[in-house]
Amino acid sequence: MEKHDINETIVAISTPPGESGIGIVRISGKKALAVTERVFIAKDGSKPADFKSYTIHYGWIVKDNKVIDEVILTVMRSPRSYTKEDIVEINCHGGIVALRAVLDLVLENGCRLAEPGEFTKRAFLNGRIDLAQAEAVLEIIRAKTDSALKIGIEQLKGGLSLKINKLHRELSDLLLVTEANIDFPEEEIGTFDLKILACKLKNVNDELVSILQSCRHARVMREGVRAVICGKPNVGKSSLLNALLKQERSIVTAVAGTTRDTIEEIIDIKGIPVRIVDTAGILEPRDLIEKKAVERSRRSIELADLVLLLFDGSRELSGEDKLLMRRLHRKTIIAVINKMDLRQKIEREKILKKFKNTVEISAKKFKNVNLLEDMIAGLVYGGKVSLGEMMLTSNLRHIQAIRQTQKFVAGALDSLDNKVPLEFIAQDIREALEYLDDLLGKKFSGDLLDKIFSHFCIGK
Repeated sequence: MEKHDINETIVAISTPPGESGIGIVRISGKKALAVTERVFIAKDGSKPADFKSYTIHYGWIVKDNKVIDEVILTVMRSPRSYTKEDIVEINCHGGIVALRAVLDLVLENGCRLAEPGEFTKRAFLNGRIDLAQAEAVLEIIRAKTDSALKIGIEQLKGGLSLKINKLHRELSDLLLVTEANIDFPEEEIGTFDLKILACKLKNVNDELVSILQSCRHARVMREGVRAVICGKPNVGKSSLLNALLKQERSIVTAVAGTTRDTIEEIIDIKGIPVRIVDTAGILEPRDLIEKKAVERSRRSIELADLVLLLFDGSRELSGEDKLLMRRLHRKTIIAVINKMDLRQKIEREKILKKFKNTVEISAKKFKNVNLLEDMIAGLVYGGKVSLGEMMLTSNLRHIQAIRQTQKFVAGALDSLDNKVPLEFIAQDIREALEYLDDLLGKKFSGDLLDKIFSHFCIGK
């Protein structure tokens, strides 16, 4: 990312491209109001330099006495703004031509085009939010469900930061006591004091473990679960996808092998974003196209967090069914016996013996689909679904930092139990504090910031 002076005044279009009722051009920096004064004429003749904070003004954006657009201007003065700088937002008509014309005019009058995420980056650098809160902005933008949105908002409000800051203070206090004992050995900590130190370290360790568990839950809410529907041809895989989607997405026919490629959709099941993949049911390809379909299906199953293995309840178990049952034994599986509305012939006992999680449904008649959804949610919330490594950079950074902190705190506890000299315990506590500093952004490198904010869109 190109390096720029943080004191420069920046501008960007903050709304998505395309036609809409309103599009916003956002300006932030010391010259925001001065630049605005060169391009904006208020209907009442007032000047932007005189505008009070949190006020809205009607007028026109003008170039060479020619009106470019009719706009509403919003002013937020430093330090009570998103970036803690002067901010002006020009609410234009939403067409790309009008927005681009306003943006170009503002650039001509002394602003620089903002980098991706630079408004939020300035909010962090100017001390309005910490780094974990800055990353929460991206979580909110990318949220796929109401639950993911709530987690992002809680993090932006400082929910995670409050817990981490509390643990930081507690570890700092413990380090102070430990170092005091090292520096003044003639005033040794007695056995009782060492027990208090161990107790407090254990409390911190338990809290870190709890946070790690909640991080896993949060990650599920943000990133979702990859669930693959598989089964032999014509067992109702496409019907099940349509039933879960509550709409017709896949073509359903009586012809076996209708689905010749993977079909993927995201649905909300009990607040969990679930990426459902409908795979081709072909096990032995007959041509090059079917060979490609089989390869994609196998790859989808390999990457799956959860497999919905579908059986046709109106038929006896076939060789293909048994082959799939053998191949998928290492995955988290829900055995789904479909077509319960028809006369049953399947050897249900063999499936129940093989798979703990089994449900009977009729995808075509929408019977018991809710029970399948309950089972999926129960496995996810219960931690029974083993998630792959599909993490956003910010989430992975948080989890790694907390995990490393917990590792060093646990190491300090172990050292106390083994009566290791206090110098080693103090070093473990220092290392733990370093990782908490990194998480909150109390210590950071330019490369880290570039990596984090490169995931943002321009204008946020």
